Amino acid sequence: MKRHNDQHLKDVLKEMVDTYKLRSKLNQTRIKSMWVELMGTSINRYTTDIRIRAKKLYVTIQSSSLKQELSMGRDKIRTIINEELGEDYIEEVIIR
Repeated sequence: MKRHNDQHLKDVLKEMVDTYKLRSKLNQTRIKSMWVELMGTSINRYTTDIRIRAKKLYVTIQSSSLKQELSMGRDKIRTIINEELGEDYIEEVIIR
């Protein structure tokens, strides 16, 4: 039997995430967990930190040559992550 206030669980969770402003932390956790899948284990081995501030993704890399290579592909990294998230969340990728 349907009630007049029935909602899908997906909609309720989205509303809760928006109400309590949890989107940033949720996306940061999702990006950290999918970094290995998207970038591979060799890049993940040199990645020491991943943070998001003001819709900018900060990635800390130990290897200077890998840092240079990833800096050239920042737009591609941003596009891949945004596609995986399903929204245009990351505006810029900064490799440190």
